[in-house]
Amino acid sequence: MSALVADSVSGYGFPDCQNGPLAGNAVCDTALDPIARATALAKLFTVPELINNTVNTSPGVPRLGLPAYQWWSEALHGVAGSPGVNFSTSGEFSYATSFPQPILMGAAFDDELIKSVGSVVGMEGRAFNNYGLAGLDFFAPNINPFKDPRWGRGQETPGEDPYHLAQYVYNLVVGLQGGVDPEPYYQVVSTCKHFAGYDLDDWDGNFRFGFNAVITSQDLVEYYLPSFQSCYRDAKAGAAMCSYNAVNGVPSCADSYLLQDILRGFYGFGQDRWITGDCYAVEFIYSIHNYANPQQTVADALKAGTDLDCGDFYAEWLPVAYNESLVTETDLRTSLVHQYASLVRLGYFDPENWQPYRAYNWSNVNTSPAQQLAYQAAVEGIVLLKNDGTLPLSSSINNIALIGPWANATTQMQGNYAGVAPYLISPVMGAMDDGYNVTYVLGTNITSNNTSGFAAAVAAAKEADAVIYAGGIDLTVETEGLDRYTITWPSTQLDLIAELQAIGKPLVVVQFSGGQLDDSVLKGNASVNALVWAGYPGQSGGKAVFDILSGKVAPAGRLPITQYPESYVNEIPMTDMNLRPNSTSPGRTYIWYTGMPVYEFGYGEHYTTFSYKWVQAPANSYNIQTLVDGGKYAAYSDIAPFATLVVSVTNTGNMTSDYVSLLFANGAYGDAPYPNKVLVSYTRSHSIAPCDTAIAELPITLGNLARADLNGNFWLYPGRYKLSLDTSGVLTTEFELTGAAAQLTSFPQNNMTS
Repeated sequence: MSALVADSVSGYGFPDCQNGPLAGNAVCDTALDPIARATALAKLFTVPELINNTVNTSPGVPRLGLPAYQWWSEALHGVAGSPGVNFSTSGEFSYATSFPQPILMGAAFDDELIKSVGSVVGMEGRAFNNYGLAGLDFFAPNINPFKDPRWGRGQETPGEDPYHLAQYVYNLVVGLQGGVDPEPYYQVVSTCKHFAGYDLDDWDGNFRFGFNAVITSQDLVEYYLPSFQSCYRDAKAGAAMCSYNAVNGVPSCADSYLLQDILRGFYGFGQDRWITGDCYAVEFIYSIHNYANPQQTVADALKAGTDLDCGDFYAEWLPVAYNESLVTETDLRTSLVHQYASLVRLGYFDPENWQPYRAYNWSNVNTSPAQQLAYQAAVEGIVLLKNDGTLPLSSSINNIALIGPWANATTQMQGNYAGVAPYLISPVMGAMDDGYNVTYVLGTNITSNNTSGFAAAVAAAKEADAVIYAGGIDLTVETEGLDRYTITWPSTQLDLIAELQAIGKPLVVVQFSGGQLDDSVLKGNASVNALVWAGYPGQSGGKAVFDILSGKVAPAGRLPITQYPESYVNEIPMTDMNLRPNSTSPGRTYIWYTGMPVYEFGYGEHYTTFSYKWVQAPANSYNIQTLVDGGKYAAYSDIAPFATLVVSVTNTGNMTSDYVSLLFANGAYGDAPYPNKVLVSYTRSHSIAPCDTAIAELPITLGNLARADLNGNFWLYPGRYKLSLDTSGVLTTEFELTGAAAQLTSFPQNNMTS
């Protein structure tokens, strides 16, 4: 979603279906289905009224008693500042729960956690709406896979793996909306974005507003689309957002192949759901892509399926397009039906006392369970990358020198797309809460070359029992509209760390960032005793960090992205959308990268040790046709079950800890080249006490084992498959699929030329 400024509305009203002008219209008849009700409403609109309401700041239709409505509200990791959200200056509704950025929540690999977060955010969004302070439609989540470490918006996503993203978005959307296709009402509507192939903002003269992403059908279905399929098809999100970029020559918001053939056709995106353009994306089809003149641009976008223009280009140019017969009244009404059918499903036209969601109020915001959940999300996501035994900190350590540009962070911890938090616990506060005597010294800024603070930092370190350096990067380096050119630590920060390590005190580095930094210098240096990645940890971030450092809780997060060596940025341009390695590319993500990562996807250390055994391993062989026949009653062949593997995980150490079971598959099946491995299942086991055993169930679907052909069709191939638990393969097993290859999906083909 764009950070560009748009008009906001000061409040939200509801139509009066009892005594207002609409009382006799079928839109108020609760016995009818949402599409019939919305159709009856749209029939009352004149053509100018239809056009007026195709933009995000919809004026409604005053003569019909239909209120104005702002479609643009944000809630990426909590109700967030946006044109549709208004925080009070004090008192009630002056803040909302601020969860960690998705990149850190993704590192928890905990689907139930994510569903709970979605439920809280949806509840708080609904409470804000009930008091006229937010819309019912939220432009979240961002589920573009984080394939290039330079992308400034990677912090907004759950990570790089398509299966992991698909599970994350499914659970988040179900939480936000109040169920899968819930009846009778949505809690709020979730808008999955940005469809599709968007992961570049501003790099080397290439801008997101006009970038043409050239993507093969194979990569599209295997990598760029699984999270959207999960969102639109499986979780049944109520809205979709087309992206700024073009895909294979056609701007996404004017691409009927994407919006009609794939989204509405292949994914079954219903007529009671609507599609918005990213903000000003429709205008950019003309002004930046140079794809068509203004009136043809709005006609192309509307007919392709972009129901709503987040901007004002529709309002300006649809009258011209209509007068030139480029669009019809039916085209306009169809778009309005999509939008208002969604509002029907939100209870917009129904009696207040029918709807439990309309009872939400300030008491539903920042509840004690929500506060605990924000803390838990941060704790579960934090990843221990290196530890020589220094962590957890010894009970003999009382005096800490807390140094660095993140040491006293507050709003920094929220990242972008944040709202007003009820409180922000900085690392300094977290350390003090855990009973340490803290000396805080800034030392240096994020990217400053100024070393004047080094002396004070070194002096503090010399007097301390242990040194905690809290650094990394923040929104001044990575954010929307700001991609990176390097993935190294800012040099001045490394210089300060070098001076601190020379003192000889226990030294822990806590890295805050969305995208990874090359930690090679820190990883290979014995004087850096421990290294922790903490992302953007949200309102309780400082407490979460120090509860882990002190050993109040044990770390069990896993990296949701690959940490590449700094040379990676010179080996492949951001503009290259191909995943597979070739003569000019080392490949992308852990699935295809041919180099040696600094830390691999899924990596994470613990304070304890574990042993593992198969409780239920796969059989030696399976017949493909039998598997396909057995899954024919599934809604879709790709989600038909293959098997549920079961692993026992025993804590063989002396500290209670969670454990994330990651199950990978690899083998020489399908067409070459073959992936290094792919994640096919995961689960998080909680609070395994010393000597206790957790049972981890790992379901695998046929789609998890499938690969795509050149046309984007998924196939289940015969061959030998190897399954490995964890990144290091602490437990492995093999099985064989026999018989002929079976096609699981028929991906729509694009017969249009750009």
